[in-house]
Amino acid sequence: MNKLKAWVSAARLRTLPLSVSGIIVAGAAAMLKDSYSSFVFFLAIATTLGFQILSNFANDYGDGVKGTDNKNRVGPARALQSGWLTAKELKRGMIVTAIITLLLASMLIFAAFGNENFLLSFIFFNLGIAAVIAAVKYTVGKSAYGYKAMGDIFVFIFFGLVGVMGCYFLFTQSLGAFIFLPAISIGLMSTAVLNLNNMRDRVEDAKVNKNTLAVVLGEHRVKHYHSSLVIVSFLAAFCYFFLNFNKWTAFLPLIAFIPLFLNILKVYKTKEPQQLDPELKKVALSTFLFAILFFVTTLI
Repeated sequence: MNKLKAWVSAARLRTLPLSVSGIIVAGAAAMLKDSYSSFVFFLAIATTLGFQILSNFANDYGDGVKGTDNKNRVGPARALQSGWLTAKELKRGMIVTAIITLLLASMLIFAAFGNENFLLSFIFFNLGIAAVIAAVKYTVGKSAYGYKAMGDIFVFIFFGLVGVMGCYFLFTQSLGAFIFLPAISIGLMSTAVLNLNNMRDRVEDAKVNKNTLAVVLGEHRVKHYHSSLVIVSFLAAFCYFFLNFNKWTAFLPLIAFIPLFLNILKVYKTKEPQQLDPELKKVALSTFLFAILFFVTTLI
């Protein structure tokens, strides 16, 4: 494999639609307040993609050097594990991606606040730095939180609360209109994707002391946890539409939950962990579909 294909593989393109789902939802919610800005929206998309690619490089690097990614792993091959990229190359890629992403974040913050609000700019820039640290520390280093059953919490915070509520604030400079409800919904759906990944890798992760929540909960309880993520996400989304709209068309984004409920049934029926791998894409794309339908129904 040539280097370009290796870097594309390490960037894990299939994870990118999920990462921008929160931004799309935040943009749609901002439209309801007549505060939408295309410039802010696309800068937010670019910044979020940067954070996600950085996280993917760091995950490849961290699991690779720890030996977690080995010949027995169930999911797709990784760049470091497969020898397509060296640890040194991945580390350089992380540094370059972090710098570019922070530059994009700075442009985004300036576009949202200008020179008028130094305090908010300072707070959001530090959120950007925190996001970089969170992206890297998921699997990198001795204190990697992904190895201590804390990955779910960080995904919920950064994909949900920070991703949706933070971006909504960049548009509106307020946190009204029950925006915490779609933030909860996106955060839980994103956590469900991570949980599926961890359920797929549970047996091998346990062997190398990667204590994800799936490892801690065990085969049966983690399935109950997964179903609760989807159900609560649905309820949060339903409440948002119920409280903000009086037209049935506003509830159309809930169609995206049909494959998610089918996923719950699949998870309960699945006995072999590797059979969960195709479900990852289904849940991620269902989350992205929810965001797109949210945006479209807001427009009409």
